[in-house]
Amino acid sequence: MEAIKKTFNFYCDESTHLENDSHPYMIIGYISTPYHLLKMHNRNIRELKLKHFLKGELKWSALSKSQYPFYNELIDYFFSNSSLEFRAIIIKKSQMDHAAHHQTHDDFYDKMYYQLLNKKIHPEHSYNIFMDIKDSYSYRKAKNLKVYLERDYNNVRNLQVIKSFESELLQLADVLIGALNYKLRGLNKVTAKNNIIEKIERHCGKPLTERTPKDENKFNLFYIDLNHGN
Repeated sequence: MEAIKKTFNFYCDESTHLENDSHPYMIIGYISTPYHLLKMHNRNIRELKLKHFLKGELKWSALSKSQYPFYNELIDYFFSNSSLEFRAIIIKKSQMDHAAHHQTHDDFYDKMYYQLLNKKIHPEHSYNIFMDIKDSYSYRKAKNLKVYLERDYNNVRNLQVIKSFESELLQLADVLIGALNYKLRGLNKVTAKNNIIEKIERHCGKPLTERTPKDENKFNLFYIDLNHGN
């Protein structure tokens, strides 16, 4: 019996991705959901915000003691819904050597985005990919990524940049990527953030500093070793 074709939405974000921003890691990740469940997730997250009297966007940088109850429930919501999946790739910037590979940092960025997505795009389904607008080059980066993907796939229906306030799931991606980066950088000054990271790790059953198996779908972390291959 032929599988039913589904459409999935990917909401992509990145953290400390600039070449010379003095941060040790480049992280790119996404939240995905089946398209037909998108409205439900958006509605449920908005209702959760109303319950906790939270206004504005969800942001890891804004997480504080007063907002902890909301983010605590948000993490539970993510892990309790099998239709929501997270994947991130982590690159140690000290291993980058663009000159040796005859590439610019923008070229490398495009390649890493391709690595993030290509193993999760399946020919029997179709995909809408949304990227957070970070800077004036975001439109060009999206166009370049579309060229990369179209070499191997013909089922990416839509690839575009959006602003984070337009999507609850893009904001959720920011929270999860922010937690990962915070842990990797050894920043433990904010108790509420530490508690959220511990909660994520309990759900995952392992520290955020460890890569997950390749077939892990719910919360997939791919640490790329540029010195020794993958």
